Amino acid sequence: MDISVVAASEATWSDLQKILGTRGEPARCQCQWFKITAAEWGSVPVPERSRRLRAQSAGGSGLVAYADGEPAGWCAVEPRTVYPRLSTARVPWTGRDENRLDAAVWAVTCFVTRTGYRRRGVSRALVASAVGFARERGARALEGYPMVVAAGREYSWGELYVGSRKIFEEAGFVEVSRPTPRRVVMRVEF
Repeated sequence: MDISVVAASEATWSDLQKILGTRGEPARCQCQWFKITAAEWGSVPVPERSRRLRAQSAGGSGLVAYADGEPAGWCAVEPRTVYPRLSTARVPWTGRDENRLDAAVWAVTCFVTRTGYRRRGVSRALVASAVGFARERGARALEGYPMVVAAGREYSWGELYVGSRKIFEEAGFVEVSRPTPRRVVMRVEF
């Protein structure tokens, strides 16, 4: 399978919506979970989340993967400061004392791989491309907040939307903290 990755602004809205689907968490979330505070989440309906994602992706935020020319995956990657849940959440900050509002640090917050393309390297291609994407846009570092997965255990999309530790390691990220037994903060410095 030939996988190519482009900036979301180079993909069509239709392709991105094919990846997110019409049902399930990706369709409901529209990749807005980290962008909307917990207090506001329930008051922002799906059509508004979709509108926001459309504007964000048209502006160049995020990446879209194609497998053999078909839309296969999405990866959210932007400056960490645009994600209110990261700047206020406990998880990525446990044991860290750096400036949460450093706009030169970017974050990979989620992945969506379209049904039929999972376990075929789409997320790996996306996180590897995110490194160059962030660096080219002036980031001094890129972070991810993946799950630690146990061999042989099955995980639902709801757990792995942040990616697995292994795909970040393969892209050159190193662990900088382990805020919970199942969540790590991975980072690559430029």
